Amino acid sequence: MKRSQGLRQRRSISSMILVGFMWCTGTVAATGDPDRFDFKLLATSRTSTMEKEMNQASALGFRLAAVMGGETSLGGSEVVVIMQKGQEGASGSYQYRLLATNKTSTMQKELTLEGENGFELAGMTVSRTTFGGEELVSILQRPVR
Repeated sequence: MKRSQGLRQRRSISSMILVGFMWCTGTVAATGDPDRFDFKLLATSRTSTMEKEMNQASALGFRLAAVMGGETSLGGSEVVVIMQKGQEGASGSYQYRLLATNKTSTMQKELTLEGENGFELAGMTVSRTTFGGEELVSILQRPVR
């Protein structure tokens, strides 16, 4: 087995385990128990779509919990984000911004610009591009004003 095939299989298996965990946990959260959390699982290959979906989930009270990039069993190469809503004690929602590039100098410039606008780094992952390369995806957040 080639190394890349093994890596793809491990990522795919990890994605399935993650989805299974989130499904089980989300089912428990639906009971209304205040000690439980509610989750949203978002997955897409387009950063603009992910940013839009994260901001929509945030308006419903969800916050970023985890992010990973890689091969999913059904969607190919995607960024997978878990949003969480629960007892965390935090109120208010966040605005999310996603940055994606394969050049570190470009990422540096964009991070600096968004930092000046009040965004802080919330998560990072590496994702495969449509053309077969890889890009760094940074997720930034700031409280909604």
